[in-house]
Amino acid sequence: MKLKFLILILALVSSFLYGQRLLKFSVSVDGKTGRASYINKKGLDFVSSKELAKALSGNYYYNPDAQKIELKFNNYKIKVTAKNQYIVFNSNLTGSYKVFQLPVSTLLINDDVFIPIKYFIDYVRLACEREISYDPSGKNIAVSNNTINTSSFLKSTNIKDLPVKSSNTENYVLNYEINGISIEEKSNGTLIRIKTPGRVIKPPTSISNDVLFVFLNGAKIDNGIINQVKSTGLVKKITSKVVSGNLQLEFMLKQGYSTHETFYDSDNNDLLIAVHNKLFTQPEDNTELKEKWKFDVIVIDPGHGGEDPGAIGVSGVKEKNVNLGIALKLGKLIEDNMQGVKVVYTRKSDEPVELYKRGKIANENDGKLFISIHCNSLKRKPSEVRGFEVYLLRPGRTEEAIAIAEYENSVIEYEDNPDRYQKLTDENFILVSMAHSAYMRYSEEFSDLLNQEITGNEIIPSRGIKQAGFLVLVGASMPGVLIESGFLSNRSEEAFLKSKVGQTEIAKAIFNAVKKFKEYYEKTFEDES
Repeated sequence: MKLKFLILILALVSSFLYGQRLLKFSVSVDGKTGRASYINKKGLDFVSSKELAKALSGNYYYNPDAQKIELKFNNYKIKVTAKNQYIVFNSNLTGSYKVFQLPVSTLLINDDVFIPIKYFIDYVRLACEREISYDPSGKNIAVSNNTINTSSFLKSTNIKDLPVKSSNTENYVLNYEINGISIEEKSNGTLIRIKTPGRVIKPPTSISNDVLFVFLNGAKIDNGIINQVKSTGLVKKITSKVVSGNLQLEFMLKQGYSTHETFYDSDNNDLLIAVHNKLFTQPEDNTELKEKWKFDVIVIDPGHGGEDPGAIGVSGVKEKNVNLGIALKLGKLIEDNMQGVKVVYTRKSDEPVELYKRGKIANENDGKLFISIHCNSLKRKPSEVRGFEVYLLRPGRTEEAIAIAEYENSVIEYEDNPDRYQKLTDENFILVSMAHSAYMRYSEEFSDLLNQEITGNEIIPSRGIKQAGFLVLVGASMPGVLIESGFLSNRSEEAFLKSKVGQTEIAKAIFNAVKKFKEYYEKTFEDES
């Protein structure tokens, strides 16, 4: 009887997850019609990646621990992570890969990754190498017999620089000897450094059963190097083995780790793997834990100020004034409606505040969320480009993200001692951002909630969640984002952003995201503590 009751409960949870029943997309391939489950969330259809792969006559591998899925086709494979916007597109032909960003995060439902099919369909077309039609109104995906001319297809879509058949690996060392391995404990995690003789293809990595696996194709290592490695931090032991002719390094991990990331340090020819600590660690006194991580302080940072006007709009509107207007209205909403939450401003008037002081203010006040408010602009004015953007702390992956980060970081030119800031080289950025990476899960969640609020309200069109290297975020050791509220180089957005109505609407959207984030944060705290 108990078993039947449990099955009934699981069925109900499965059927009505997110408050609605899982429905079915029809997927037609070579005259055969299959089905793939989907749900509709805020107007977007999210389709089961497992069922889609099966229906498309592909294959898949799912890692339940990492909540990652790999959709496999003849020449390409796509890796997708649950509750994440980033996908990895691999070429089986060359071994090369690229990382791309979807406008919204995937969902985790019933141990399956549900993908926003509207934004994912172009990657599926390329992976299948066949023309695919997607009919959102008829809930149908149809695969034709027509193969895709990859180069012409890329010109007709927004997808750029995919690792297609013409990719080359001439700049990579393909067969090499590892020169050394070192492990360093950092304040918010452990950094593994693998020394290589030149630039190598970044290896696939995964964590399973407390073991970090690093798969190094074409690599060799002397056992003497393994024996010399001193375990520290989250790593308690390292071993190596050869699997199918390729080197596999295995790092046995201690409890207390969360996520991991892999980087390439071009300055030193090193592969860097950062294993992050869990944000919440259990002290002997649980009261101390609750007090330490209580969601009680939000830091609002209006960008620019004083002699630094920030961007200048079409009609001469100064970004610093818009930023401050939105910040003060947001703070008032929080103070009036979120009991027990204190608002700290990095500035409340038209005054200059150095970048390092903004992070210092946040840290000294024990902030639990850092929101840096800015406006965007293009050199060419007026411009039709418009939209709201949310940025996370990561090295910029696009020319646009790099340009925005360079502009926002250029504020240090107004400071007395700009030399205090280390240049954000690959290695320096990785090391300083490790302090922030422990909070990345929370920054990503807040970004997603904020993006949903903007998309749902249609105040200003959303340009999605992006990433770049902002010095102001480097300094804040807490979850944080940088917001570009809109384009002052666009006449209509400039008028909206300088108005009290516009600033209030933006502040309300951010406030709604803050309320939802507080609920998420506190639930996560209860789950992990």
